[in-house]
Amino acid sequence: MGDDSEWMKLPVDQKCEHKLWKARLSGYEEALKIFQKIKDEKSPEWSKFLGLIKKFVTDSNAVVQLKGLEAALVYVENAHVAGKTTGEVVSGVVSKVFNQPKAKAKELGIEICLMYIEIEKGEAVQEELLKGLDNKNPKIVVACIETLRKALSEFGSKIILLKPIIKVLPKLFESREKAVRDEAKLIAVEIYRWIRDALRPPLQNINPVQLKELEEEWVKLPTGAPKPARFLRSQQELEAKLEQQQSAGGDAEGGGDDGDEVPQIDAYELLEAVEILSKLPKDFYDKIEAKKWQERKEALEAVEVLVKNPKLEAGDYADLVKALKKVVGKDTNVMLVALAAKCLTGLAVGLRKKFGQYAGHVVPTILEKFKEKKPQVVQALQEAIDAIFLTTTLQNISEDVLAVMDNKNPTIKQQTSLFIARSFRHCTASTLPKSLLKPFCAALLKHINDSAPEVRDAAFEALGTALKVVGEKAVNPFLADVDKLKLDKIKECSEKVELVHGKKAGLVADKKDFKPVPGRAAASGAAGDKDTKDTSAPKPGPLKKAPAAKPGGPPKKGKPAAQGGTGGTGTKSKKAVETKEIVEPELSIEVCEEKASAVLPATCIQLLDSSNWKERLACMEEFQKAVELMDRTEMPCQALVRMLAKKPGWKETNFQVMQIKLHIVALIAQKGNFSKTSAQIVLDGLVDKIGDVKCGNNAKEAMTAIAEACVLPWTAEQVMSMAFSQKNPKNQSETLNWLSNAIKEFGFSGLNVKAFISNVKTALAATNPAVRTSAITLLGVMYLYVGPSLRMFFEDEKPALLSQIDAEFEKMQGQNPPAPTRGISKHSTGGTDEGEDGEEPDDGGSDAVDLLPRTEISDKITSELVSKIGDKNWKIRKEGLDEVAAIINEAKFIQPNIGELPTALKGRLNDSNKILVQQTLTILQQLAVAMGPNIKQHVKNLGIPVITVLGDSKNNVRSAALATVNAWAEQTGMKEWLEGEDLSEELKKENPFLRQELLGWLAEKLPTLRSTPTDLILCVPHLYSCLEDRNGDVRKKAQDALPFFMMHLGYEKMAKATGKLKPTSKDQVLAMLEKAKANMPAKPTASAKATSKPVGGSAPAKFQPASAPAEDSVSGTVDSKPDPKKAKALGVSSKTKTAQGKKVPSKTSLKEDEDKSGPIFIVVPNGKEQRMKDEKGLKVLKWNFTTPRDEYIEQLKTQMSSCVAKWLQDEMFHSDFQHHNKALAVMVDHLESEKEGVIGCLDLILKWVTLRFFDTNTSVLMKTLEYLKLLFTLLSDEEYHLTENEASSFIPYLILKVGEPKDVIRKDVRAILNRMCLVYPASKMFPFIMEGTKSKNSKQRAECLEELGCLVESYGMNVCQPTPGKALKEIAIHIGDRDNAVRNAALNTIVTVYNVHGDQVFKLIGTLSEKDMSMLEERIKRSAKRPSAAPVKQVEEKPQRTQSTSSSTNMLRKGPAEDMPSRLNQARSMSGHPEAAQMVRREFQLDLDEIENDNGTVRCEMPELVQHKLDDIFEPVLIPEPKIRAVSPHFDDMHSNTASTINFIISQVASGDINTSIQALTQIDEVLRQEDKAEAMSGHIDQFLIATFMQLRLIYNTHMADEKLEKDEVIKLYSCVIGNLISLFQIESLAREASTGVLKDLMHGLITLMLDSRIEDLEEGQQVVRSVNLLVVKVLEKSDQTNILSALLVLLQDSLLATASSPKFSELVMKCLWRMVRLLPDTINSINLDRILLDIHIFMKVFPKEKLKQCKSEFPIRTLKTLLHTLCKLKGPKILDHLTMIDNKNESELEAHLCRMMKHSMDQTGSKSDKETEKGASRIDEKSSKAKVNDFLAEIFKKIGSKENTKEGLAELYEYKKKYSDADIEPFLKNSSQFFQSYVERGLRVIEMEREGKGRLPTSAGISPQMEVTCVPTATSTVSSLGNTNGEEVGPSVYLERLKILRQRCGLDNTKQDDRPPLTSLLSKPAVPTVASSTDMLHSKLSQLRESREQHQHSDLDSNQTHSSGTTTASSPSTANIDDLKKRLERIKSSRK
Repeated sequence: MGDDSEWMKLPVDQKCEHKLWKARLSGYEEALKIFQKIKDEKSPEWSKFLGLIKKFVTDSNAVVQLKGLEAALVYVENAHVAGKTTGEVVSGVVSKVFNQPKAKAKELGIEICLMYIEIEKGEAVQEELLKGLDNKNPKIVVACIETLRKALSEFGSKIILLKPIIKVLPKLFESREKAVRDEAKLIAVEIYRWIRDALRPPLQNINPVQLKELEEEWVKLPTGAPKPARFLRSQQELEAKLEQQQSAGGDAEGGGDDGDEVPQIDAYELLEAVEILSKLPKDFYDKIEAKKWQERKEALEAVEVLVKNPKLEAGDYADLVKALKKVVGKDTNVMLVALAAKCLTGLAVGLRKKFGQYAGHVVPTILEKFKEKKPQVVQALQEAIDAIFLTTTLQNISEDVLAVMDNKNPTIKQQTSLFIARSFRHCTASTLPKSLLKPFCAALLKHINDSAPEVRDAAFEALGTALKVVGEKAVNPFLADVDKLKLDKIKECSEKVELVHGKKAGLVADKKDFKPVPGRAAASGAAGDKDTKDTSAPKPGPLKKAPAAKPGGPPKKGKPAAQGGTGGTGTKSKKAVETKEIVEPELSIEVCEEKASAVLPATCIQLLDSSNWKERLACMEEFQKAVELMDRTEMPCQALVRMLAKKPGWKETNFQVMQIKLHIVALIAQKGNFSKTSAQIVLDGLVDKIGDVKCGNNAKEAMTAIAEACVLPWTAEQVMSMAFSQKNPKNQSETLNWLSNAIKEFGFSGLNVKAFISNVKTALAATNPAVRTSAITLLGVMYLYVGPSLRMFFEDEKPALLSQIDAEFEKMQGQNPPAPTRGISKHSTGGTDEGEDGEEPDDGGSDAVDLLPRTEISDKITSELVSKIGDKNWKIRKEGLDEVAAIINEAKFIQPNIGELPTALKGRLNDSNKILVQQTLTILQQLAVAMGPNIKQHVKNLGIPVITVLGDSKNNVRSAALATVNAWAEQTGMKEWLEGEDLSEELKKENPFLRQELLGWLAEKLPTLRSTPTDLILCVPHLYSCLEDRNGDVRKKAQDALPFFMMHLGYEKMAKATGKLKPTSKDQVLAMLEKAKANMPAKPTASAKATSKPVGGSAPAKFQPASAPAEDSVSGTVDSKPDPKKAKALGVSSKTKTAQGKKVPSKTSLKEDEDKSGPIFIVVPNGKEQRMKDEKGLKVLKWNFTTPRDEYIEQLKTQMSSCVAKWLQDEMFHSDFQHHNKALAVMVDHLESEKEGVIGCLDLILKWVTLRFFDTNTSVLMKTLEYLKLLFTLLSDEEYHLTENEASSFIPYLILKVGEPKDVIRKDVRAILNRMCLVYPASKMFPFIMEGTKSKNSKQRAECLEELGCLVESYGMNVCQPTPGKALKEIAIHIGDRDNAVRNAALNTIVTVYNVHGDQVFKLIGTLSEKDMSMLEERIKRSAKRPSAAPVKQVEEKPQRTQSTSSSTNMLRKGPAEDMPSRLNQARSMSGHPEAAQMVRREFQLDLDEIENDNGTVRCEMPELVQHKLDDIFEPVLIPEPKIRAVSPHFDDMHSNTASTINFIISQVASGDINTSIQALTQIDEVLRQEDKAEAMSGHIDQFLIATFMQLRLIYNTHMADEKLEKDEVIKLYSCVIGNLISLFQIESLAREASTGVLKDLMHGLITLMLDSRIEDLEEGQQVVRSVNLLVVKVLEKSDQTNILSALLVLLQDSLLATASSPKFSELVMKCLWRMVRLLPDTINSINLDRILLDIHIFMKVFPKEKLKQCKSEFPIRTLKTLLHTLCKLKGPKILDHLTMIDNKNESELEAHLCRMMKHSMDQTGSKSDKETEKGASRIDEKSSKAKVNDFLAEIFKKIGSKENTKEGLAELYEYKKKYSDADIEPFLKNSSQFFQSYVERGLRVIEMEREGKGRLPTSAGISPQMEVTCVPTATSTVSSLGNTNGEEVGPSVYLERLKILRQRCGLDNTKQDDRPPLTSLLSKPAVPTVASSTDMLHSKLSQLRESREQHQHSDLDSNQTHSSGTTTASSPSTANIDDLKKRLERIKSSRK
C-alpha cells in the first residue's frame, strides 16, 4: 500500500497522467465528479484539463479507458474550451476506442463525436471520421460509418456535409468485410432519407445486387421530409421556440421548415465533371459537313456518346454548338436533326448554367425547326429546348421566342406556345415580372384567336400557366379585352397546371439562384402543393408565413409594397393584396345616400347643403366625429365621399368648412377600405384646392392619405393629369411640390414616370416661374432615384433651363434617397414576397430607361457591316465600328435584339490595333446605356471578354475597359457577372494587370451587394493565389478585396477553401483571413437596401458625368492608379516637365551645341559608396519593385543629377521613347572615352536600364541590350567586379527579359548573362537565375534553367547555391512542368550536372515521381551512350564561354573561386566518383609547378617520369581515353536498371512509413550479405548512409514520440537499421566509401541513439544499445581512417560548442577518439595526416588552450594531447611536414604545440641532427630568451652562407623579420663582407616583392563570401610548405608516388585496384573546410580539387635562383600552351642534372 499512498496524495490532473492504472482510474473518477460540479462553462478549471482529454480517451487500460471516456463526454458537453481538443480527441477515439471489443466503449466514443458536433465542431469531427474510413482495421471503419450515420440522422444534412461521404460510398460497398458493406448500406439508406434521388447517380456503378437491395430499402422509407432530432448549441433556443409553437398547434413554422429541408444536394453537384472536347473525333468538323448523311450520322453519334456524361467540364463549346445548330437548322435528313437535338440536350444538361451563353444562338433555330411533323423529331426538339431553357433565363431568350411567335406556320406557333407554357412552370412571380409578362401575353392573346385549334389550345395553356404563376392580379390587366368564354378557358387551364417550383422549390432556387427568401416562400407553397390540392391550398402558405417573417424586416417591404400596388410586378403576395386592393363598382347617388344615412346622424345629412355656413360647419364636425368612431369594416367609403362631394361639394366657399371637409377625406382614406373609385370622386376637388392658401395643406394631407390607400403611382398619375388639365399655375406648382414630397415619403418603386414626364415638360415651359421651380425640384427628387439617365429627356430644353436642371442635379449628387416612411403598413400585412428584392437593383434603372420607345436596330446590323468589322484591313474595320457607333447614337434607346453584332464586337476586343479596341469599348459603353437592363443577356458573350481586356498592358485601354465594365454593371447589376465560372476563369489567368484591375473592381462592387450567387466561392482559390502573387499591386488589391469576399461567403467557407493550399501558403493566407475578419464590413442591411439601391442599381452612373463624393474613395483608387503607370511608361514625362522647371526647353534650344560638348558622366569621388550607404541605411528606397513606381524614378533622377550631364538626363527621362534611343546612342559613343565615369555611375546606369526593361517599345529594348553587351565587355576588360548592390538591383530585372517572346531579345539577354559571369561570380548569379525559374512565364523558366545548366557546365558544381542538393532539387521540380520547353530545359540541366558529377546527381536530387525519374534516366541514356566521349565534346562545344572566362590573367581578379573550375569540370568524365574523375593533364600540371620549384636532388627515375607525362600533354584529346574502364564494377552497368533500382530502394529507407522503410532495408541487407552482389552498392554508400541517419533522426524525433505507435515496431525498425549498417561496415571496400560529413552525421545519430533514455525503458532496448555499441566499433575500424578521424574531431568540436548537447554525448565522442588513437599504430600509414592536422588546427582555433581548460571536464584537453602525442610519437619530426593545409602557420597554436612536443622528445633522447635543429628552431616562441634568439639567427645566417640552403635561409630570415619586426640583425651583418650584406638585402627585397605582389592578387579578387572558406590559399602557405620540405626526403619521390597513383586511378596503370590508398590522399594538396553537414560533404572533394588548383594559379612559386631572372611569370594555367610546358620541363631537367 505504500505505493498507493504516494499517488493518492497527488492532485487530480497528475493522477490522470500517472503510470499506475489505479491512479489513473481514480484520477478520471475524480475528474468526472469535478466536471459534473462545475456550473460555469467558462470556468478556468476546464482549461487545466485541456491537454489531458486526449489521454482520457486513449488510455491503454480498457477499464480505465471506459471511465476516461465518461469523463471526456461530460467535459466536451460542458466546457467552453472543449472545441480546441476536437481534432486530437476524435482521432484518438477513432484509433483507440473504435477498435475496443467492449460495446460500451464504442457507444461512449460515438457519443463524444456527436457531442463535438453539437458544440459546432462538425467539420473537424467529420474530417477525422472520414480519415478513419481508410484505416486497415475493419472494426474502426464500421464504427466510423456508424458514427457518421448517427450524426446525419440526428443533426441532418445541413450540419453533416454529404458530398465527402457520398464520394467514399462506392469504395465502402466494394470492401471485403461484410460488416463494412452492411454499414455502408445503412448509411446509404440514411443519406437517401435526406436527399432522395440525388443519391442515385453517384451510386449507379456499384454492384447491381447491392443496388437492388438499396432500392428495396429506399422504397420502404417514409415519404415525409426528415427533420433533425438534435440541434447545435446555437440552434437549441430555436428548437425550444419551435416546440412551444407546435404545442400551441401552429404548424406554420414547421411547414416552412419542411420546405427548407427539401433536397439541398443536387445530384449534379456530387458528380465528377468530364472533359469531352478533346475526345471529339479528330475529323468531326469535316465529317459533320460531309455530303453523305451516313458520315454526318457517325459524327453525331460520336458526340451523342460523349454528351451522355451527366456532368461536363466547362470549356469553349462554341464551335461544337455552331455545328450542331447547323445540322438542326439546315440538314435535310430529319433523323440527323433529331440526333443533333439530342446532342444539344446532352450538352445543356451536362453543362447547365455554362451552356447559357450559347442558348441565344440555338433557341430560334430549334423553334423554327418545329415545322417538322415527325413525332420523334418534335420530341427531340422539345427535350432540347426544355433542357436549354434551364441553362438560361426567360428574360435572355424572350426576344428570340417572341420573334418566332409571329411565324405563319401553325405547328411552330403551337410548339412555341407550349414551350412558353412549360417555361412559365419553372418561373415564380419574381422571375416573371410585368415587363416580361406583357409582351408574352400580347403574343399569346393573338394566338387564342388563331384559326388552328391546336394553336389556340397551346396559347390557353400558356396563359393559364402564367395566371397560376403570378396570380390574376398581375395577369388581369392584359386580359381586359378577352371575352368571358375564353377567360374561363384560361382559368380552367390554370387550375390543371402543376408548377415545377411547387414540387422542387429547393432545386429551382438552386437553379435560378434565387435569393434565399423566395426559396422559402416557394417552399411554403410547396407544403400545400404536396397533397396535390387545388390552387387555393398554397394560398394560406404565404399569408401565414408573412407575419412570421415580418419581425425580420418590415423595412425591406417598403418598396415592394409600393410596387405591388401597381399591379405591374406580380408576386405570390399579390394574391394576398387582392383582398386589400378594393375594386368596387361605382354606386349611384341614391345608394350612397342610403348607405351614408345608415352610419351618419340624420341631421348631418340634412345640413350638408344648408345655406348657413355655421350649420354646414356643425354638420361637418358631426360628420368628422362619426367617421372617427366608425369601424373599418362598416365604413362605406364611397358613400361618405359622395356625401362630401354633394352640393356645394368642392365649391364650398367657407374655408373653415372646407378645411374640415378635406380633413374628413383624409380620415376616410386612412381608416376605411378606400378604393380607387372613391378616390376618383374626390381627387378632382383636392387638386382644385391644393393651391388654396388656407386649405392647401389639408388638401395635400388628404392626397397623401389617398396615395397611401390607393398606392402612390396611381394617385400621382391621376393628380398630375388633373393639375395640368387646368390652367391654375398655383395648383400646378403645389401639385408638383406635393409629388416631390410624396416620392420621398413613399419611395420611387412602381412610379410610371412616363405618365408625367410630359407634364413636367409642360411645367418647365410654363410662364409662371413658380411652376418651373417646382418642376425642377421634382426633377431633383427623381434624379435621386433614377440617376443621370433622367437628363436625356430634357436635353432639348433651352440651355438656361438645362443649366438650372443641372444645378439641381448637382445638389443631389452623392445623396442617398431617403428610406420610404409611408406605403408600408397597409400592405405589409400582405407580406410582399421579398423575391422582388433580389431583382430590385434593376428596378430604378429600368423605370427610367423604359420611358422612351426602343428602336429595333437588328435590321441595320447587316452581314456586310459584320464582315466590315471583321475585315483584314484595320481602316475598314474602323469604318465598320464607326457605323455601329452612329447607328446606336441615332437610335438612342434600342431593343435587345442586335443580331450578329455581339460576335463581331467580341472579335474586336482582342484586335491587334489598340485604337480599335478602345473604340469597341466605347461602343460597348454606348450599347449598355442604349439597351438598358436588357444588356443582361449579353453579359456572358460580351461582358466577360471586356473583363479580359483589363489585362491589357496599355494603361489607357485598361481604363477604358474598366469604364465599360462599370457602365454595364450599372445596367445589369452584379448577379449576372458573378454567376457561373466565367469570372473565376478570368481571375485564374496569371496576368498581373488583369488581376489587379479585376480585384479592384470587385472590391468596389461587392460591398454594395446584399447577396451574391454561390458561384462567388469559385473565385476564392484564385484570390488566394493573388495574395501570393509576385506583383505587389496584385497582392495589395487581393488583400483589399479579401474582407468583401468574406462579407458574402463568411469566414468558415473562406478558411475551408485554404485546405488545398501548400502548408506555408495556408498559414500566410489564414493569417490574412484573421486580419480581414477583423475588418470585415457588415452586409448592407435590408433597411439600407432602399437607400443604397441606387449604388447597386443605377446610381453609379453618376460617377460618369461628375465625381460623386460618396464614391470618391473607390473611384479614386480606380482613377488614380493609371496615372503613375502612365507616367512611368512615358518616363515620367509629366513630372519631368514640372520638376525641372521651364528651364529645360529653353536650355536645349539656346545652348544646345556647347551644352553637349563636355563629359556625360561626371566622376564624383566616393559617390557610389555614399549611395550604397544610403541604401543600406534605408535613407533611400531599395531598388526592388514589380513595376517601377513614381518614387523610384524620381529618386533615380535626383541621384543622377549630380553625376550625369543635364542634357543627357533630360533625354534619359523623356516621355518619348525616341529620346531614350538617342540617350543610349550617346552612352555607347562615350563608353570607351569615359571608362572611369561609367564605372563611377555604374549603379545608376544599371538602374536606369532596368526602367527601360519595363518599356514596351522593342527598339529601345534592343538598343539597351546592345549597350549592355558593350558595357559588360568593357567592365571585364577593366577587370571590374560588380558590387552586391549593383547586381541585386539589376540582375533580377535582366532575368525577367530572358522570357521575352522575341528570339533576338532572348539571345541578347543570354549573351549578357554570359558576359556578366566575368564581372560577377557565377555562384552569386546562380540564386538570381534560380529565382527566375519560379516565374509564371514558361519561356523565362526554360531559359533560366538552360542558363543554370551552362553555369554548371562551365563552372562546376560549386556555383550551385545554397548547396548543390537544394539547387538540384529545385531544378528537378521543373521536370514535371506542364510546358514542354521547361521540362526539356530542366532535364538537360540535370544531364549536364550528371556529366560533371556522375551518379551523385540522383543522391542530390532526392526522390522524384516515377514518371519524372524515368524521363530523366531516359534522357541521361540518350545524352551519353558512353560517358567517355562527353568531356572532349564539352571542351569543343563550349569554347566561347571558357575562352572568354579564362582568357587572361585578369581572371584571377574576378573571383577565381567560381571561374577557374570551368576547365576542370569540362574535362570531367561522367563516372560516379568525382574524385576519380580528375584529369591527368591538370593534376600533372600542378605537379610540374611543385617540381620546378623544388631544388632538392632528384632520384634517377625522375626524368623517365617526365617523358611519360609529356606524351599525354601533347595529345590532350586522348587523355580521357583510359577512363573508359570504370572505377568499380558498379559503373559498368551504370546505365542499367540496377543503379536506379538501388536509388529507389535507398530513397525508401528514409520513408516515414515504418513498413516501407523495413522492406527497403531488408532488400539492401540481402544485397549486402551476398559477396557477389554487394559490389552493386558501391557508389551509393553515402546516399544509403544519409537515408539511414535520416531514418534514425525520424525515429528519434517522431516515431519514439508518437504514443499511438506500437514500440515493438520501432524496435523492429531499429534492429533492421543497425543490422544493415553492421553488414555494410563488415565489407571494408564499401565502408571506406563513406565520406567525412556522412560519417559525422552517422556517428551523431548512433551516439544520440545510445543515449536515448526512452529506449532503455523498452523490453528489448538494452539489446538495441548493445548492437549500436558493436556497430560503432565496426564503423571506427572499417571506415576510411582519415574520414572517420576527421568526422570525430568535427563532431567533438560541434558537441562542445552546442549548449544543448549533453556532456555524456561529448564523452562518448571522446571515447571513440581514444579507440582511434589505440588503432593509430596500425593505421598511421593510411591516414592523410595533412587533413587531420588541419582539423586539429581548426579545433584549436575554436577552442584555444585557455578555453579548453575552462571546460567542466578535463577530458577534451587530455584527448587532444593524447592524439597529438601519439601522432608525434609515430611520425617523429616528419609530423611537421604535414602542416601544408594550414595557412598562416605562424599563428597556429597547433604548430607551436607540435614544436614543443618535438623539442621535448628530442631533449629526452638527446640526439639532435641538423635537420631536427632546423625544425625545432624554425618556429620560435615570442617569449624565447635572448640567447635562444641569437642561436636561431646564427642558424639562419649559417644557411644563407651555405650554397645549398641560401634560398631557404633568406626565406626564413624574411619570415623572422616579419614576425619580430623589432629584431636586431645588425650584429650578424656587421662582421660580414659588403657583398654579403647587399646580397642579403637584395634577396629580402626580392622575396618581399614576390610575396607582396602575389599576395595582393587574391585579395583584390573580390571573392564571394560563400567561397571564402575554401579560398584560403596564399603564397606564404605554399612557400613555407616547400621550405619545410627537405628535398632529399620528401621531394620528387613523393610526387612520383602520387603520380603513380593518379595514373592508376585513370586507368593508365594496371596495379590492383584493391591496393589503392584512400582517395583523399591522392589529392595534391586538399584543403577541407569545416565539415558542416553530410550534404555539403558530398561536394567537399570538388572543392578540394578546386583549391589545389587555385593555389598554384595564385602564386607561381619562387623559381630556383638559377633562373629567378624573371623567366617565370604568374601565368594562369588556362593560357599555358604546350610550348610553354616543354620549356619548363626542359628547365627542370637541366636543374636536376
